[in-house]
Amino acid sequence: MLIRAHTTEEAVGIDLTPVIDMVFMLLIFFLVATTFHQAEREIQIALPAASHAAPLSTLLRELVVNVDAQGRIILSGRDVDREALRATVNQAVAANPEQKVTVRGDRATAYANVVAVLDICKAAGIQEPYLDTVLIE
Repeated sequence: MLIRAHTTEEAVGIDLTPVIDMVFMLLIFFLVATTFHQAEREIQIALPAASHAAPLSTLLRELVVNVDAQGRIILSGRDVDREALRATVNQAVAANPEQKVTVRGDRATAYANVVAVLDICKAAGIQEPYLDTVLIE
């Protein structure tokens, strides 16, 4: 004789409501806490490609100097001439001797334009100006 235990069949399940609430809270946190791009990095410049690119500097007070295809120098979203760039970099180095500078040159610009910006940086006392490129994968 087969004796069966009297059990009630209850649906066993996991309540997903707290998990979904937590996922939405994390999503909102990351949307609010994330900085998407600096204004200097949003300028449309076609960067040259490099197979061994270095990581970008993440210091807060980093100067980003853009050289567009026509050779114009763009610093903090505005066009500057070489003398204004020299004065700005000198002032930054006076305030912070370990000032970091990233130079972004358009691939269509003459290399002499980029070299002129690098010379200004070196003359002001920037130890290692960083030349930004695009990594080829």
